[in-house]
Amino acid sequence: MSSSTLTREQSAKAFDGHQYVYSHESSTVGCKMKFGVYVPEKAEKEQVPLLIFLSGLTCTEQNFITKSGVQSLASKYGFIVANPDTSPRGCKIEGDSEKWDFGEGAGYYVDATESKWSKNYRMFSYINEEFYDLIVKNFNVNPKQIGILGHSMGGHGALISFFKRPGQYQSVSAFAPICNASTSEWGINAYTKFFGQ
Repeated sequence: MSSSTLTREQSAKAFDGHQYVYSHESSTVGCKMKFGVYVPEKAEKEQVPLLIFLSGLTCTEQNFITKSGVQSLASKYGFIVANPDTSPRGCKIEGDSEKWDFGEGAGYYVDATESKWSKNYRMFSYINEEFYDLIVKNFNVNPKQIGILGHSMGGHGALISFFKRPGQYQSVSAFAPICNASTSEWGINAYTKFFGQ
């Protein structure tokens, strides 16, 4: 858990609300993390539902912000959407930026156990503890109406978050998820490095 300070990096008016990008120093993954959050006007007056979106391989927080078009729906139906980055960045671990399907941009939303990766690649704990708490504490979220969804690697992250944290999320959706990462080529590569043989 973290009481880290949020720094607003970007702000843009979108429909009746605002699309923000924030950064903070994460105690969970040991580096500065960025995330996007869309806050509709309704959230200025009352608690609203929260939807957490997890992106896929190679993405940053910008992918969902610029490509999804979710802001119009979040404005219309009155819910907050928060989307974190997909991995720690700038940790300077040998091998974390050599391939597109592992390391920076590809944290798989798991907590690594191999010593080389276990200090920083703790994305499961980051999403479901630190990031979750930051959003709930800093925005006008109804804690009884929180859902999680994702695409590809993020669909995998959404599914494992939902099933490993019963009661934390009221809904889960996964678009083209990596459902069986331990049998896919990129999953085997990543999991062998994160978890060993």
